Formats: sequence, structure tokens, C-alpha cells
Amino acid sequence: MNKAKPYEISKNIVLEAFQRVKANKGAAGIDGESLENFEADLKKNLYKIWNRMSSGSYFPPPVKAVEIPKKDGGKRILGVPTVSDRVAQMTAKIYFEPQVGE
Repeated sequence: MNKAKPYEISKNIVLEAFQRVKANKGAAGIDGESLENFEADLKKNLYKIWNRMSSGSYFPPPVKAVEIPKKDGGKRILGVPTVSDRVAQMTAKIYFEPQVGE
């Protein structure tokens, strides 16, 4: 059973996506995992994302809801995804953005 993955996603693109996410910085998501913690086991974490995305079994986790102030004095809710979900989103962006234009 040497069956290929249904989606061809390059491991190098997943690594590039992580590098872009790291450059953007950002807070930990609902799982509390920071960029530093994610990077501590980078190879395993990126493999999990690649494996799930390329097999079609990736499902994004919930986002962390954070209230931020508005200029008019009110507040709005901002959703903060996990680091791994940001990497998955960036991977998708790298693949699809050239096809749909910027």
C-alpha cells in the first residue's frame, strides 16, 4: 500500500510558513503554546501540520477570544489562533495567493 497523500504539500513550504509566522510574532492561542515552545520541538510540530494538511485530515482548533478596545470607547472581540493553526493558515496562503492574486 504505497499510496500517495491526496494533497501535495511541500515540507519546505510548511517550514517557510513557520518562519513567516515567527517573523510576525503574536500571542499564544487557546492552547497557551507560545512561538518559543512550538519551536522547541519544531520538527515534530511541523511534521504534524504537514501530515494532517497533506492527508486532508487537518481541522483547525478553536480560537482564543480576546477583547480589545475600540477608538469610540467600546470593545470588540479578536480571535487569536494557535501557533500551529497560524502555520497551517500561512501554508494555505502561500499556495493559494499566487492563484487568486494579491
